[in-house]
Amino acid sequence: MKRLLQLGLRAITAFDWPLLLLLVLMAALGMTVMHSAVGGTDWRFADQVRNFLLAFSVMWLAALIPPALWMKLAPVVYSIGVVLLLGVEFFGETSKGATRWLDLGVARIQPSEMLKISVPLMLAWYFHRYQRPKMSLLDFMVAGILLMIPFLLIVRQPDLGTALLVFAAGFCVIYFAGLSFKLIVPIVVVLVLGISALLYYEDYICVPDLDWVVLHDYQKHRVCTLLNPGSDRLGRGFHTIQSMIAIGSGGVYGKGYMMGTQSHLDFVPERTTDFIFAVFAEEFGLYGGIMLLVLYALLILRGLSIAAVAHTQFSRLLAGSMSMMLFVYVFVNIGMVTGILPVVGVPLPFLSYGGTALMTLGVACGMLMSISNDKPARPA
Repeated sequence: MKRLLQLGLRAITAFDWPLLLLLVLMAALGMTVMHSAVGGTDWRFADQVRNFLLAFSVMWLAALIPPALWMKLAPVVYSIGVVLLLGVEFFGETSKGATRWLDLGVARIQPSEMLKISVPLMLAWYFHRYQRPKMSLLDFMVAGILLMIPFLLIVRQPDLGTALLVFAAGFCVIYFAGLSFKLIVPIVVVLVLGISALLYYEDYICVPDLDWVVLHDYQKHRVCTLLNPGSDRLGRGFHTIQSMIAIGSGGVYGKGYMMGTQSHLDFVPERTTDFIFAVFAEEFGLYGGIMLLVLYALLILRGLSIAAVAHTQFSRLLAGSMSMMLFVYVFVNIGMVTGILPVVGVPLPFLSYGGTALMTLGVACGMLMSISNDKPARPA
């Protein structure tokens, strides 16, 4: 009986209550927006309810696993993820021009999703295992290799959106581990110069017959569409143009719940998934968008505060990367919907329809709760 009570107490105390409250608010808001996006309670609404229940269950299970066990599992989980990516490379199934799925007989999986968790998990393990007062350049080079292996395998599928999320989550671990800002400045300078060159030579590099070599044709078209959406209003620029019209038509106060004409008249494409923010902004306006960003900011700040008080290097790095992964999700999705970033297929956390992304976010939030409730060992 005492053992059962201890297990029950452990199950209840596994939650980080401030984080759980924010997640419940996000889930309620997500289902409210989904109800409007689908125009009622059809099968997509029911599926999303199920997806949220599964995500919260996964989050609870992840919260029950102590950080010490997560650390032991890190190399195994990372290795399995890389092996599955290699399986996709040689034996994967192709759909719509992309090879991202692997048929295991009993299930058809997309291994790249698990790398969003396993890459920062592995890097946090590495920097904890080999932590020193000052990390050497060799340490960061090894970490870079651990990051680039899955990143390049995912880029080859091709799945640039997932690859960017995996890279961002892993890079945050490397940065938090002590990567000198002096090493980042040259990269930022190169990026700024590259973007400036794209803008200046747009008319020359976006001609149909020019091969960019490093990017697939559809990725090239996405960049060129970002630079000038009006160049193909009814084709590649349609998504961006219609989403910006929907956001702009919402104005300051919005048109009201379920009153968005652009979305309900089917002008906004993919309105339940990647472009659901356009539905939200049209109906709730600028003020609603600001409140949504405040909720996301509170989630991220809660994650960073958990990282700040974590008791081990592993926990600090893992919590920090999970928090920043959420930031990248939000930044990339809203950036592409508002037309400041290319369309790369990144969902908006807790609002976009889909189960895989919610499972990933559930595991990430469960890890944050596990770290939040981890207490340092008392001296004997």
